[in-house]
Amino acid sequence: MFFSNFAPSIKNIQKIDMTNRTFTMIKPDATAKGYTGAILDQMIQAGFSVKAMKWTKLTPAQAGQFYEIHKERPFYQELVDFMSSGPIVAAILEKENAVADFRKLIGATNPAQAEEGTIRKKFAASVGENAVHGSDSDENAGIEGNFFFSNLERF
Repeated sequence: MFFSNFAPSIKNIQKIDMTNRTFTMIKPDATAKGYTGAILDQMIQAGFSVKAMKWTKLTPAQAGQFYEIHKERPFYQELVDFMSSGPIVAAILEKENAVADFRKLIGATNPAQAEEGTIRKKFAASVGENAVHGSDSDENAGIEGNFFFSNLERF
C-alpha cells in the first residue's frame, strides 16, 4: 500500500523524462571533418545535457535497420551507404522541450535553407551530408535512443 501512493508520481516523472529527451547522431561527414567537438559544444551551450554518448561505426546492416522507415524511398541505399561510411557519435540529450528545441538548433535538412547559427548552416555540406540527425518526435527519440543505448548506459 505504501508504494501505491507513489505510483502516479513515478509515472509522471517517467512521462516528463521522455518528453525532455531527444536523440542525435553526429554523422560521418561531420566526424571526418573534425566538427564533433564544436557541434557538441553548440548543443551544450544551447542548454542540452548529455545523458548518454558513444563513438561508434554502423555496419550497413545496422544503418539499414536504423533507417528502415525510409526503406521504400529512392534515397534509402545512399543513406545506408553514407551512414556506414565512417564513425558517428550517438547521443541522448536532455532539456525541457528537447525534441522541438533540438530541431530548431540543428536547422533545416538542407543547409542552404537553414537559419544562420544553426548546426547545419555552420557544419553541413548538403542535404545528403547534413552533419547531424535529430529525432522528429518524442516517440522516435525513445525508439532511436533504445537502438543505441541500454538503460545501463544512460544517466
